[in-house]
Amino acid sequence: MSAVPRLDALGPRGSFRARKRLTVHDVAGAPAAELSLVPALFVDRAAKALHRARPLPADERVAAVIRAAHLFATADLDGQSVTAYERAVSRVGGVPLAVVRATTAAIAARLTRIYDSLTQARPAGTAEDWRSPLTRTGGAVWTRRGETFAVLAAGNHPGTQSLWPEALALGYRVAVRPSRREPFTPHRLVTALRTAGFGDDQIVLLPTDHAEADTLVRAVDRSLVYGGEDVVRKYGGDPAVLLQGPGRSKILITADTDWREHLDTVVASVAGHGGTGCVNTTTVLVEGADAATALAERLAERLAVLPALRPEDDKAVLPVQPLDSALAIERYLLSHTEGTRAWLGGDGIAEELGDGSAALRPAVHQLERADAPQASIELPFPCVWVAPWTVADGIAPLRGSLVVTALTRDTQLLDDLVTEPSIGNVHVGDHPTYWMGPGLPHDGYLAEFLMRSKTVIRD
Repeated sequence: MSAVPRLDALGPRGSFRARKRLTVHDVAGAPAAELSLVPALFVDRAAKALHRARPLPADERVAAVIRAAHLFATADLDGQSVTAYERAVSRVGGVPLAVVRATTAAIAARLTRIYDSLTQARPAGTAEDWRSPLTRTGGAVWTRRGETFAVLAAGNHPGTQSLWPEALALGYRVAVRPSRREPFTPHRLVTALRTAGFGDDQIVLLPTDHAEADTLVRAVDRSLVYGGEDVVRKYGGDPAVLLQGPGRSKILITADTDWREHLDTVVASVAGHGGTGCVNTTTVLVEGADAATALAERLAERLAVLPALRPEDDKAVLPVQPLDSALAIERYLLSHTEGTRAWLGGDGIAEELGDGSAALRPAVHQLERADAPQASIELPFPCVWVAPWTVADGIAPLRGSLVVTALTRDTQLLDDLVTEPSIGNVHVGDHPTYWMGPGLPHDGYLAEFLMRSKTVIRD
């Protein structure tokens, strides 16, 4: 019998223990779980079973997701308590335990309100069902673009798992490939959804190697794929794939705003939730070179005092990785800082914790100009580039950002930011870049990708 928890695949006929298994290690290198890896044939058969399955009625789907939210946050699932789950995620993913606990509650809260989220995404005047009175004289009905949906899940933060259950609530049959870095959250969520009433042929968990992940994407109608630049290059031309790549979120502070009054927001945006998310701030642009220098200095002072602790410590706030991984990130950072002024992290960011792991300490580097190439580098810890910005720069340095927090009174500039297609979200005023409200889009509504409006008229 294995000495560590076994995370089996969850196929269309129940749990499946594959011959090929992967040992998942924690940040210190200790075995934390044994993950079954299914072959391509299993993936193909699972996808076909999803295609054959009929979705539950809409009301039952929403009710089951809400039940699953409660189970996810409170129940023992597959022999694992909530406390044990949260500690496992912290030790394996290196996310501070306090962040994991808060995320457990946040996932449950989002799923509890899933109907509200889907209603806000649906175009006004579009009916949920063709039997609506709207269709007697001709009306629009919200319908699926396909029947099956795959998720190549992220492992950097458990909060990313709160989005894809919307597809299940819309009637898609869903296959989730968990990240091998942190498979506990998707495994627990799929288990909760099955326990809440979704059949084994409605939602499956398919841990795989990378080659089988491609098989899964090809076998379904629509996919949500998380990853870095390599994933963007691989799937960027496929209209059936929704990419969630680097966020490169930014803060802009113009001269009509005193940055000192907003320093708390800048610090939180950079380091909040461990600084590992795509919504954490990568770059801060400040109008005026002197202002940029002053902000960089104060920001470095604030971030320098954050403690380096093991992730399961209640006071931990920084991410932790295996020492080799932390040193690799450190080398990458230091190899890309030529021409910058290091206010923090110039000598390295990996602080050994004595057990084979290392905390990733914050880094603050000042750039000479807003369009410096480093401004697009996003790393999985509180790493921020501070650069001077001028009116002549305009919004060009802000393009390609998932979130822009704008601290300005310039309404024309705000108009330009809101209408810029490559900027995902705009926060005006004292709102951290990681802020997300219930029912609001993250990078557009997922339902925009999954659904369409179709005209129906009936006698």
